[in-house]
Amino acid sequence: MNKIKILLADDHKIILEGLRGLLETKYDIVGMAEDGNALVKEALRLKPDVIIADISMPSLNGIDAIRQIRKQGLNPKVIFLTMHNDALYAKEALEIGASAFVLKHSAASELITAVEETLSGNRHISPVISQELSRLDEGNGGNGVFEGLSLRQREVLQLLAEGKSAKEVASILKISPRTVEFHKYSTMQQLGIKTNAEIIHFAIKHGIVSI
Repeated sequence: MNKIKILLADDHKIILEGLRGLLETKYDIVGMAEDGNALVKEALRLKPDVIIADISMPSLNGIDAIRQIRKQGLNPKVIFLTMHNDALYAKEALEIGASAFVLKHSAASELITAVEETLSGNRHISPVISQELSRLDEGNGGNGVFEGLSLRQREVLQLLAEGKSAKEVASILKISPRTVEFHKYSTMQQLGIKTNAEIIHFAIKHGIVSI
């Protein structure tokens, strides 16, 4: 019987190695990615059964990486393993089809349970987040941190917040610097942001980039 194939994604090597050590006796760890773009490429190449990913990663956050993978026609089970104990992140993750949302400070046994539940077709959410989600539902929720922004706007926002110039962003996304400036302006208008410093502050506050 073939082992379930799992792809790991986190921008901290020590976490990737720890996850591999935890899971490799039972599952086939087919790859490890250290940023969102690498996650997309590796997923398309390796076609894993399960992806375990962080949300805050360089170049492309985990949620948008999964969106891109879904658009390519792949439908792996997805488990987000994150430091973000904000129910809005969980809400957005579940909306794109994630099967589990586990906090990084949880015991290793919870991640193992999340994998098992996911493979059984069930959903697993860390208890504290589950409670917050219930409260959100009772209050008719709130908007995800990226609500109303296009994928391209989110990509530009993250790369600018990481300190890249418009020219560098254009090169990475294979668009013109003028298009980058257009997306930057429209995003700032939608978010009510007026300066580059506010872009960085917004990105850090919402976990789009880490300090």
